[in-house]
Amino acid sequence: MRIARPDHRDPYLIPHYSFRNKVRRGLWCVLYALLFRTSPRPLFAWRRFLLKSFGAELSKSVRIYPGARIWAPWKLVCEDVVTIADEAIIYNPELVYLESHAIVSRQAYICGATHDYNDPAFPIRAFSMRLGAYSWICARASVQPGVNVGAGAVLALGSVASRDLDPWTVYGGVPARPIKARRRIEL
Repeated sequence: MRIARPDHRDPYLIPHYSFRNKVRRGLWCVLYALLFRTSPRPLFAWRRFLLKSFGAELSKSVRIYPGARIWAPWKLVCEDVVTIADEAIIYNPELVYLESHAIVSRQAYICGATHDYNDPAFPIRAFSMRLGAYSWICARASVQPGVNVGAGAVLALGSVASRDLDPWTVYGGVPARPIKARRRIEL
């Protein structure tokens, strides 16, 4: 049985990213596999250097572990004492900004894009995102595209943030709902 092919170009096959972007990501993937992922755990300065070489803006006290996956380093900004754990994923086709002391735990997923499923071309819709100071995205929690996390907010284990999280509040569940207030940290 033969499937008929339409005369027009299939909108699902239209590239979502420029050739330059694809080349840059390809180079980053090679560098990630050879030099970032294989680096010993204590070599935070080395991984900061590699990320900065690809345009990331990172303070000297940022700790990114070797198993963390950053989709586009050139769209990542981290203030002081930010931690991104092993197996955490930052999918950032647009800017992701982590304020001071923000933590992204193991297997957490910060998703900065989705597709417009109502458009036949299924285009990417990317969003800038911000994780506030002292916020914590716990293990296996997910932050959906365009969701901003307030200062001191906590997204509990395995929870999914589908709306902005208010400051100094603990959230849990799918979708995440406020559970209780968090005591403010003053430094």
